[in-house]
Amino acid sequence: MPRQPVPFEKCLFVCENTRDGGRTCCGAVGTALREALRNYVKTHGLQNRVRIVKSGCLDRCAAGPNIFVTPDHVWYSAVTPDDLQTLIAEQLAPMTKPHPV
Repeated sequence: MPRQPVPFEKCLFVCENTRDGGRTCCGAVGTALREALRNYVKTHGLQNRVRIVKSGCLDRCAAGPNIFVTPDHVWYSAVTPDDLQTLIAEQLAPMTKPHPV
């Protein structure tokens, strides 16, 4: 099997796991967060640099919704739609600025 480098500078794994019986999980809120992040990536031309990934359970349901960013190894918990501006400012917005020459 060929071993290859990761084709993206960043991957954001957004938990969208659902659990039976109404137990706490990331579920629908995670789906909305992922769609909002994908929209940002698309509108800012980052599709070839950033991947927004639908994730199954990240095993931190009680702290969800959860988003894990790699290669930065940053974990965001209890993320709400209102938190996305902070997450975007920290993780994605810097990537939209031109690189210094």
